[in-house]
Amino acid sequence: MRETLFTIWLIPVTWIDLLDIAAVTIIFYRAYLVIQGTTASRMLMGLILILLVSIAVQLLNMSGMIWLVDQIRTVWVIAFVIIFQPELRRLLTFFGQSAMLRHIIKMGIPDYIEEIIRTCGILSKRRSGAIIVIERSTGLRHVIETGVKIEAIVSQPLLLSLFNPRSPLHDGAVILEGDQISAAKCLLPLSQNPYIESSLGTRHRAALGLSEQSDAIVIVISEESGAISIAHKGTLHRKISPAELRRFMSDILMMSKTKGLWRQFKKS
Repeated sequence: MRETLFTIWLIPVTWIDLLDIAAVTIIFYRAYLVIQGTTASRMLMGLILILLVSIAVQLLNMSGMIWLVDQIRTVWVIAFVIIFQPELRRLLTFFGQSAMLRHIIKMGIPDYIEEIIRTCGILSKRRSGAIIVIERSTGLRHVIETGVKIEAIVSQPLLLSLFNPRSPLHDGAVILEGDQISAAKCLLPLSQNPYIESSLGTRHRAALGLSEQSDAIVIVISEESGAISIAHKGTLHRKISPAELRRFMSDILMMSKTKGLWRQFKKS
């Protein structure tokens, strides 16, 4: 049973009631901010007036007016949606941009990562050599400066065109900063690990070398076999499928987001 905090005119008020009032107040206030100064605000006043009239006729027990209000009540909801369609869209967009919701949504794989995974699957089937570097907390400006600046949104067609053997930019690595392709044809430091397999080519040694010096995720497509490999924190995971690549990326990004949220929680 909910504990009563106080009473108003013999009406008990609990914590749930206060929370309910606060939530409704916030929703109405946000809705007011969205429609403020628009034509819809005047329409809303008209609908509120009709609502007040309907309450008044109920209290006065005006049978004829009550019948009329009952007949048009079902039409009110449809009219509200039609009249306030643009404002409702803006209101939903407003709530969808909240910081908490963005954090929850970002816990999944971003769209640009899906673009990369699909591209890797195609390049693997074509046996087109490629190196894709995904920057994380360690800056890669010194690596970006060795290549050709691109500064474009990540997309499958763009990545495929960059790694086309006929493209002048297909040699070297493509560096990503978030969902932006910062540069192509970048030179990566080769691994100095004396224990790596002698069969590994330059691409794999370069991917491993950068992963030893940073926390970047480096994806490699073998030109000889089409095999997909991923280098991370000095370890090379070889011959993985696109599905395994997706799981690997999901695990890394999920862990990174969880740590980021935990750090924010401790600071607050």
